[in-house]
Amino acid sequence: MNFGQVLTAMVTPFDQKGEIDFNATRTLVNHLITNGSDGLVIGGTTGESPTLTTDEKIELYKFVVTIVNRRVPVIVGTGSNNTKASISLTKQAEEAGVDAVMLVTPYYNKPSQEGLYQHFQAIAQATPLPVMLYNIPGRSAVNMAPETIIRLSEIHNIVSVKESSGDLDAVSKIIDQTPEDFSVYSGDDSMTLPILSIGGTGVVSVASHIIGNDMQQMVHSYLEGDVQFAATTHRKLLPIMKALFAQPSPSPVKAALNMKGIVVGDVRLPMLPLNAEEKNELEKFIPFDPIKSVG
Repeated sequence: MNFGQVLTAMVTPFDQKGEIDFNATRTLVNHLITNGSDGLVIGGTTGESPTLTTDEKIELYKFVVTIVNRRVPVIVGTGSNNTKASISLTKQAEEAGVDAVMLVTPYYNKPSQEGLYQHFQAIAQATPLPVMLYNIPGRSAVNMAPETIIRLSEIHNIVSVKESSGDLDAVSKIIDQTPEDFSVYSGDDSMTLPILSIGGTGVVSVASHIIGNDMQQMVHSYLEGDVQFAATTHRKLLPIMKALFAQPSPSPVKAALNMKGIVVGDVRLPMLPLNAEEKNELEKFIPFDPIKSVG
C-alpha cells in the first residue's frame, strides 16, 4: 500500500508543564500537511512514545484524526514488546478512526525471528487496519531479517515496512521478494534517495518537519527521471538531515521547529532539550526563513 512518498514521523508538542499541547498540535499538523507531508506517523519514536501513557496516545490519535479530517493518511504507533498490550492499543486506535498502525520490533526482550513473526501475525490478525512494520535494530536491539519481513508480507493487511536497518542489501531483497503493492519506506532521511534507487516507495521522515517541500522535490525529481537534480538536492539537504540527528532525536527537531516559529515545547525526560551550545550549532544548518503559522 502506498501511503504517499514523504510521511512525517511527527513530534508530540508539549506545553510548559510537559503536557500534550493540543493547540500546538493543531498548528503543527496543518503546517506539515501544507509543507510537503503526504501522511503523518503519530506516536512513534519521534513522538516520544515511550513517555506517553496509553490514555495520552488515544487522546492524541483522536485529536489528530479530527484535525486531519481525511486530508492525508494518519498512521499511529501501537507496537511494543508486549503482544497483548499491542493488540489492545491497536483496537483502541482502530476505534479512534486512524488509517493504519505502525508496529515496531519488540525491544529489550530480543525475540527470535519466529517470535517476531508470531508477534506481528497476532496483532495483524486482531485488526482489519493496514499494518506498517517498523524495523529499527539500533533502538530495539533486534533486527528483523528480510526473510521474516517477506514472510509477514503474505499476511493480507501487513502492507508496508519502515526500514531503519541501514542495510541496502536487505532492503533490496525485501523489495524483490514482497508483493508489488507492498511498500518499503526508508526510516532514515539520509537513506531516502538510495532506497528509492533500488525500488523503495519513500521515507518516514523527521527532517520533513523543516524541509518537507525540499524532500518532496527530491523524491519527485527522482521518480520523474531527473536523477541528477535529485542527487544534487540530496547532497544539499544531507547536512540539515545530519544536524537534526546530532543529538538524540527528537530534541534537535523540536529545537529547530521552535526556532522557526512552530512552537512544540521541550522533550520529556529521560530526553533532554538542547543546551545553548547545541542550539547555536544546529542554527547554522536550519533554513533562515521563518515558517508562518498556518493554525
